[in-house]
Amino acid sequence: MASSRKNKQLYIDAEALSTMALVQEGLIAPVTKLMTEAEAREVRESKMYKGVPFPFPFILAPKGKQNEACLKTLKKGETVELIHERHVVGKLTVEETFSIDPSERLICIYGTADESHPGVKKTIKRLGNIAVAGKYEVDYPLISSAKKTVQEKIKEQGAKNISALMLAANPLNRAHERMIRQALDQSDMVVLFLLKPFTNEGLRYDIRHEAIMTFIENFLPQNKVIVVPLENSYIFAGYNELVLDALVAKNYGCNRMVIGSNHAGLGLYYDHDKLNSIFDASKDIKIDIRTVEQYVYCNKCRTLVSTSTCPHGQHHHIHYHSPSILQLIKEGMMPPSVLVRREVSATILSALFPERFAHLQEIYDALMPNDGLIEEHSEKDFYINLMGLYQTTSLT
Repeated sequence: MASSRKNKQLYIDAEALSTMALVQEGLIAPVTKLMTEAEAREVRESKMYKGVPFPFPFILAPKGKQNEACLKTLKKGETVELIHERHVVGKLTVEETFSIDPSERLICIYGTADESHPGVKKTIKRLGNIAVAGKYEVDYPLISSAKKTVQEKIKEQGAKNISALMLAANPLNRAHERMIRQALDQSDMVVLFLLKPFTNEGLRYDIRHEAIMTFIENFLPQNKVIVVPLENSYIFAGYNELVLDALVAKNYGCNRMVIGSNHAGLGLYYDHDKLNSIFDASKDIKIDIRTVEQYVYCNKCRTLVSTSTCPHGQHHHIHYHSPSILQLIKEGMMPPSVLVRREVSATILSALFPERFAHLQEIYDALMPNDGLIEEHSEKDFYINLMGLYQTTSLT
């Protein structure tokens, strides 16, 4: 978008831009615009918007001296440019501006305004004291193209029962695989929303995406699972996460959402002295939410089982604890294949440690069985075959 020095400008960060794009594409409907002061007050008090659960007001209140100076001068009907990383990414026609209490908003989102809370600590740095309401347009191809791709795939497959799965897959493990397969068993198609947070924690998005695609392309039916990036901005916090996940899934075209029974946001919460859960909220969102049991590997059953059906005690269970598995990978170790499929481990390790071995071909030829042919092998091939050696048990 072209800019003019005469235009007033507001500077927004990547999280604000991404969230505004989600709303613009109708993916958090019925929210379709920045809320006015009256609408924000009503949502804050009722936790509802147009008859649908919504946990907090959708507003834009960017922090910064330049932003505050601009917001103080805006009049109804004026157009203001939205700037991100020195580029014009949109425009907003002002309906009104109004003061907000940052602490009150933080409590709405996180349930606390205590700056020791990691989410609060991060958000307070970007939250100003003045909000602006009005119609806007932003340019953010990632979200618009993802929505179009999903709609085209649903139409192409003629899918009727479509399940959504929200996964960080950090890293993808065998329990995740079981969840995906179970969702697929009950659906014509699965839309797998791969979380893309605005932090550098864990594995990079591109590595997690490639790992998931390795599994899908080699071990699942073709054209039944589509992977969509879901940028996990600050609004997807605490209990809000499941409500907003349900809205996003519904607006992408899914009629079912599958979540793990140990999901952190699944617990009950109090609203106006009434005990509620995501299942109460989903009735108004009109999406069927189903839980799957926690999976473990039982060394007595010798297979993947749910904790509710296995008769053996916890001392026989191997848990799929993502942070611990990730720690192994970050140290350059291949997780046992009972935890992570060897093809997935190979994809991740070869991306994390490129050109790790100075004489890979020599090591490969010296250690691995072959047909006597000289062939070039990648690091991914090496890891896959190395796991094959780990699984050779006759001498153990």
